[in-house]
Amino acid sequence: MLPIRKLLIANRGEIAVRLIRACAEMGITSVAVFTDADRHALHVKKADEAYSIGPDTMGGYLNMHRLINVARAAGCDAAHPGYGFLSENPDFAAACAARGIRFVGPSAAVIRSMGDKVAARAAMIAAGVPVVPGSDGNLADVEAALPVAEKVGYPVMLKATNGGGGRGIRLCTDPDSLRRNFDRVRSEATRAFGSTDIFLEKAIVNPRHIEVQILADSHGNVTHLFERDCSIQRRHQKLIEIAPSPQLSEEQRAFVCEAAVTAARAVKYENAGTVEFLMDHDGSFYFMEMNTRLQVEHPITEMITGVDIVQEQLRVAAGLPLRYRQEDITRRGYAMEFRINAEDPENDFLPSFGRITRYFAPGGPGIRTDGAIYTGYQIPPHYDSMCAKLICWALDWDLLLARADRALRDIGVYGVKTTIPYHLAILNHPEFRTGVFDTGFIGAHPELTQVHEARPNRNLAVVIAAALAAHHGL
Repeated sequence: MLPIRKLLIANRGEIAVRLIRACAEMGITSVAVFTDADRHALHVKKADEAYSIGPDTMGGYLNMHRLINVARAAGCDAAHPGYGFLSENPDFAAACAARGIRFVGPSAAVIRSMGDKVAARAAMIAAGVPVVPGSDGNLADVEAALPVAEKVGYPVMLKATNGGGGRGIRLCTDPDSLRRNFDRVRSEATRAFGSTDIFLEKAIVNPRHIEVQILADSHGNVTHLFERDCSIQRRHQKLIEIAPSPQLSEEQRAFVCEAAVTAARAVKYENAGTVEFLMDHDGSFYFMEMNTRLQVEHPITEMITGVDIVQEQLRVAAGLPLRYRQEDITRRGYAMEFRINAEDPENDFLPSFGRITRYFAPGGPGIRTDGAIYTGYQIPPHYDSMCAKLICWALDWDLLLARADRALRDIGVYGVKTTIPYHLAILNHPEFRTGVFDTGFIGAHPELTQVHEARPNRNLAVVIAAALAAHHGL
């Protein structure tokens, strides 16, 4: 019997549903929260208990005090933040601990130190983990940034010290662009993260984005679950993730995974986390950041290793040791995740909120769908546009490509525009199919956005629905 009896799920959408399923398998009572806009959401329907946290205008899922009050009133002894919202907020972790609620994640001190990109760089340098050349600390002003940029060489990246999610980042190709962008990044950092601190790094142009999943407990055990390739991204936002990376040799894989374990040990990390690296075209790896939470793309790691990362998170939070030693963890085959967003690729990815008129998930061998939508569900405009994740697994790369193509054509999301046809266009591009690509892939192929829904029966369905409505006088 786990010491955790009742879990507050301080999140919404597909990740909340994912956490509820883990609770059901472990005999833990799941407690959901919801705003007015989410009253009919799937996580509300599936949880053992659900409580309103009021209108979205009152802070919603970002109101940590309201969430903790719900947890206390419902008798929860733990809280899982999922990803986004308060998941990397050290104040929330500290507030949970102060109220006797176990926070499912690392300590507030670790979240705070790894959320500070300058402090994280310093910790990695001390541990011998390679980092991108850059400023020794935060930059007082643009005059302090200019000599650093000259030393490391242009192009350089200005970054918000407390940033994340692709915000507070600007590429500078020369002194003039550095001068123009400095105040912009500082302004973005202030608005998005409440801090004016920014630093500078050498820009690794069109690198591979490689991240390593780690698990660590309070008994000194640290393991990795191999790596994921997140190079297919648009404006620093990931679109498709692959595990393991089809681009790494076994020697490179061993190096980057060991570096991630070293990084976790250096900061005395506990629970699940991700160490992210940039891989240059010469094969060099550089530490980028540590994400102190569960990642959106964790299912592909689960598919290739068989390890339930969420269950391990809950066990670690309960003070139990990991169930796996490093030698117990093996990988098998390849997995790929597609983020199905309610967006219109042909219209600069404009959000497409509205009612799901029909939805059906694909099936068959090696297919998993993590979603929060259903037929009749109204996607609210208040939150992220991701409505489902399609995860595909196969024994080899070629079979994975074929299976993913089939699954993308099988899935049905009607009533709103989605990125499904865009994913199909990427999947069938010759360059992508070689398994050799970098973060410049999306920018180099703008023609892929000119895609059309590959379902000829969709227009027919609309015509039939209109005819029926007219017939019945609707």
